[in-house]
Amino acid sequence: MTDPSQDPGATDDSSRSRSALRRGADTDPLSLHSHVRAARSEFEHQIERARADFEQVNERINQRTGRNLLLATLIGLAIGAAVLGSLLFIKSLFLVFAIPVCLLGVFEFSRALQTAGRRVDVWPQMAMAAVIMVAGYLEGHWTHWVATFAAVAFLVVWRMVAQMAARDGRVYGDVLADVLVSAFVPLYVAFLASLTLVLLRQESGELWLLAMIVVVVAADTGAYASGLAFGRHPMAPRISPKKTWEGFAGAAVLAITAATLYGLFVLQIPLWAGVLFGLAVLASATVGDLGESMIKRDLGIKDMSSWLPGHGGVLDRLDSILPSAAVALAMYFVLSPLVVA
Repeated sequence: MTDPSQDPGATDDSSRSRSALRRGADTDPLSLHSHVRAARSEFEHQIERARADFEQVNERINQRTGRNLLLATLIGLAIGAAVLGSLLFIKSLFLVFAIPVCLLGVFEFSRALQTAGRRVDVWPQMAMAAVIMVAGYLEGHWTHWVATFAAVAFLVVWRMVAQMAARDGRVYGDVLADVLVSAFVPLYVAFLASLTLVLLRQESGELWLLAMIVVVVAADTGAYASGLAFGRHPMAPRISPKKTWEGFAGAAVLAITAATLYGLFVLQIPLWAGVLFGLAVLASATVGDLGESMIKRDLGIKDMSSWLPGHGGVLDRLDSILPSAAVALAMYFVLSPLVVA
């Protein structure tokens, strides 16, 4: 008598039954749901681990540089888009952008000086800054110069009259410092900022103004990246401890490269002229950056304000732009005759 368990047909039937059971388990909705849930859990775990790694790296960068890199990048891109759009499409839009920025810078600087004990008349300062900026956009250099002189004189007289009206026994040295500060604020912020508008109303001035901004941004980016990667030797430890010579070298390479390429392909000036433009703006941007760092150190503050996360204040973003505007305007009059027709 034959054992059924040894029957090949029965064995095949048993194998087919087990395969059918496995297929049934695979197509079971509950089993499928558990697989999906496990895959989703694994994906979420990978996302959390990647986020933790990113935050750890970002925290190390923040500690090294003293600012939030992600926020600084996003805000920088937004500002850059606004400036680029106003310069390339409708020049008058830059006036609408530049005047409020200048007024915010004057407000920040005035309030910072007040916290250091100086008496600064904030609202008169902002009103005269607007006058200087509008005069810079109007035709005629004499209009601009006269408006600037009149605004500074008005602010000096205003401070002296306000001090006489106060009658609080303020010592002569403090009064003199207040008067000098009243003259310095409009010259440092409003007058230098207005030179961007003087440059803007020149023939092809928007291209030269954009060239200055491109070189300043390139210098800042090169200094940041090179200093972060290779920074070892402080450049001015008493003024700005985090600035290094390695960072300056990176700024020089990127700024001169950007100026040369922009000069050749956009401004249509000779190669040596682009290099000269890059060197001049690099020098002015560096001096402006260190100059404002020295002012902030004297005032005992880290940033002019905290309005721009990752950047500090408005004036902290203008520190390199302000002196570079004067240099770019001078370079325009020197190099624009070299433009290849």
